[in-house]
Amino acid sequence: MTMKPFTIGDCTVIAIEEWIGPYVAPLKFMPDATAERIERQRTTLQPVHWDPKTDLLVFAFQSFVVRTPRHTVVIDTCVGNDKERPARPNWHRKSWPWMDNLRRAGIAPEAVDYVLCTHLHVDHVGWNTRLVDGRWVPTFPNARYVFARKEYEYWEKRNREEPLPQGPLLEDSVFPIVEAGRAVLVDTDHQIAPGLRLEPTPGHTPGHVCIHLESGGRHAIFVGDMMHHPIQVPEPLWSSGFCSDRVQSGLTRKSFLERHADTDAVVVPAHFAGETAGRVRSDGATFRFEFG
Repeated sequence: MTMKPFTIGDCTVIAIEEWIGPYVAPLKFMPDATAERIERQRTTLQPVHWDPKTDLLVFAFQSFVVRTPRHTVVIDTCVGNDKERPARPNWHRKSWPWMDNLRRAGIAPEAVDYVLCTHLHVDHVGWNTRLVDGRWVPTFPNARYVFARKEYEYWEKRNREEPLPQGPLLEDSVFPIVEAGRAVLVDTDHQIAPGLRLEPTPGHTPGHVCIHLESGGRHAIFVGDMMHHPIQVPEPLWSSGFCSDRVQSGLTRKSFLERHADTDAVVVPAHFAGETAGRVRSDGATFRFEFG
């Protein structure tokens, strides 16, 4: 089951699936977790978010399309096809149906106005480009690709110092956008268009941002990897091993949950399986995620 399209005022939000399934063991993914406290979440998370057969957490890899009265916006672009990812065999030289799913949703790549990346990890930039005659070219030729300047400069510097462990993701999915003149580097609190703005949410990466959509008195927040899995809602200080600063990631997540608990804000995480979107609710001294 994937997220059903929903509306925010006069805007429509659609999920574009790349892959969904059992992905990683809880303790392997969250180094700060404990087996005892993880086990308390099993009943509420199985089977949609915790697969009982493999005992792995279930992850969704998906993008989101926002259609406003004026613009078509793609948020995060998954892993992508044909990418060299030898360190991640499950992502190496793949042929995902993502583009077919995009077209099936009625979105032509040429019609996209903005591509927004919450951060520049390998599974959020892949469909920025596609391979054409041996060259990486922008998948969305008429779009402006918005990258947080702080995020871009961090990864560009790291890439100059040593090859990134997850493969040449900047060379095949980010630099071609810059070279084509389609990249726009902005501050982490930049307003992209009326009702569409960024918010800095550092920790998972230094320049990670959330994307706020507001229309008709309604509010949605695309949170990228600020939260990877529903288990982090009741346990906000459990950060992933992929976070550049696990302590900051936990504090950012806790602050976000405190601010948006019991409000009408629709929270849209990148990797939550099933219905994906929902609202944060208070649950005693902590929080729970209410889907739908």
